[in-house]
Amino acid sequence: MPTNLETVTIRKMTKEDLDEVTVIDSEVYGDHHWSKKSFFDELSNDLARYYSLINSDGKLVAYAGTWHILEECHITNIAVSPLHRRKKYGEVLLKQIIDDCYSEKIKYITLEVRVSNSAAINLYSKYGFTSFGTRKAYYQDNNEDALIMWTKNIFYEEYKSNYEKITQKLNEGIIVK
Repeated sequence: MPTNLETVTIRKMTKEDLDEVTVIDSEVYGDHHWSKKSFFDELSNDLARYYSLINSDGKLVAYAGTWHILEECHITNIAVSPLHRRKKYGEVLLKQIIDDCYSEKIKYITLEVRVSNSAAINLYSKYGFTSFGTRKAYYQDNNEDALIMWTKNIFYEEYKSNYEKITQKLNEGIIVK
């Protein structure tokens, strides 16, 4: 086992996290970021699940949010502070989302992603998301299209087998508490 494992903590987002979360959101999304009130409202939404990722230095550096509606999970956002990218934090948050879907018997996961965001598209594709079309001019800041991505039923053996393989490799490089 490698000795350079990093330990991170994923926990439910709290209202005390919102100042840090809105800074990350602003860094990632610029002028079209969510307001603190939007996040605050999400924390009281029964359909929403929001997570904060704390790195080994004790700093909140990433977050993710979803809505759980019947058999579907819609990923509203996954954002990693630009200073902390390429450390697999987004992937760890995606794994948390998928694990929650297994726990809550949610079969399908969907999201929208900018067509230009190849890093995110590659991550989602690695985890079994495929494109089912686009939403034209979806993003208000530049009228960029959004790719609509879905998983197959995550309880299908083919999906589960692939998921176990890729998360085993992820777990060899990072420990989540």
